[in-house]
Amino acid sequence: MLFTRPPEIEAIRQETRPKLPEDFEDFDEFDDLLDESEEEEQPNDDYIDPNVGFIIKPGETWLQNGAETPPAQMLFGGFWFQDELCILFADTNAGKSILAVQIGNAISRGQAVGPFEMNGPAETVLYFDFELSTSQFRKRYMGDSADGAGAFNEKFLRAVINPSSNKARKFSSYVEYIGNEIENALVSTGARVLIIDNLTCLRFGTHAASGALNLVHFLQGIKDAYQLSILVLAHTPKRSLSKPLTRNDLLGSKMLINFCDSAFAIGESQLPPPAEGSGPLRYLKQIKQRSTHEVYGAANVCLCSIVKADGFLQFKFDGAAHEAEHLSRQTEQYRKISDTCIAELSQQGLSVRQVAEKLGIGPTTVFRALKRLG
Repeated sequence: MLFTRPPEIEAIRQETRPKLPEDFEDFDEFDDLLDESEEEEQPNDDYIDPNVGFIIKPGETWLQNGAETPPAQMLFGGFWFQDELCILFADTNAGKSILAVQIGNAISRGQAVGPFEMNGPAETVLYFDFELSTSQFRKRYMGDSADGAGAFNEKFLRAVINPSSNKARKFSSYVEYIGNEIENALVSTGARVLIIDNLTCLRFGTHAASGALNLVHFLQGIKDAYQLSILVLAHTPKRSLSKPLTRNDLLGSKMLINFCDSAFAIGESQLPPPAEGSGPLRYLKQIKQRSTHEVYGAANVCLCSIVKADGFLQFKFDGAAHEAEHLSRQTEQYRKISDTCIAELSQQGLSVRQVAEKLGIGPTTVFRALKRLG
């Protein structure tokens, strides 16, 4: 609807407007066209004022705004979803890089990894490798007799540090330099999936809360700016192999787990390999998830082993089990602590199965402890 001025205002405008030449052709529609363009430039409901720090809308409006947003697509089953910042952590030599390359390669082809669904299209994957040399990478994925052709496609891109670059001196810190180069690489490649191997090589000082917060801000910032899905690899500190994996086993500040969207870990089983020729037995465990419910928790970890198939080093997945079955035998001191916890939870009215799930141990262990405690 066009805006109509009151007659008094229009009369004042006519009087103050300079007279036009007699031969000038007057268009009555001219003012209306101006008013219409002005009306189109008015902010609508989707307008976001760049001068404010918070976007404030009623709760119902947020629900309506998100109604047309499709659900997040799975990149690696329930472990990692599209548009998430995910952390994969494990001890040294547990296979973090092997699994990350396997996941990235599958995403670049639009394929699933083992039993874990990938329901999105193939995406360009940018893999920052701060761990392996070129010869080590070739050894993992070339095979003994193959020439390596077909191991990867053009959508899987591996990036390593350029030791000859003198660009770092232009920045006030190594952190600024790496952050700038990661963004440049994202722009030049158009990648939508980013994998960083590993977190400590970014040198944000994640042991301190301030360093961890700066890292999270950086990763969340580029995730939102470039609409990325990010997987970051991290280490665990020295830990007892008799205890279940928890969020406390991520090396560095707890702030990393608090602000990421999802996290999962690779555990090292203390049982022998499942078959002759198989690599060491491992298991995957969900540590944090926001886009789905827990599937692979302590009572149902995913069992896997490291194998080389067709010249490609990878994880092979084989069923599920209770995490407690794959931990080291408990020391007498740890058993006493466990017995105390079991007794306290049982006195609170929890069933054997509920106690087992709470402590991340097997129901049989709980039953035997309660019987022993009388």
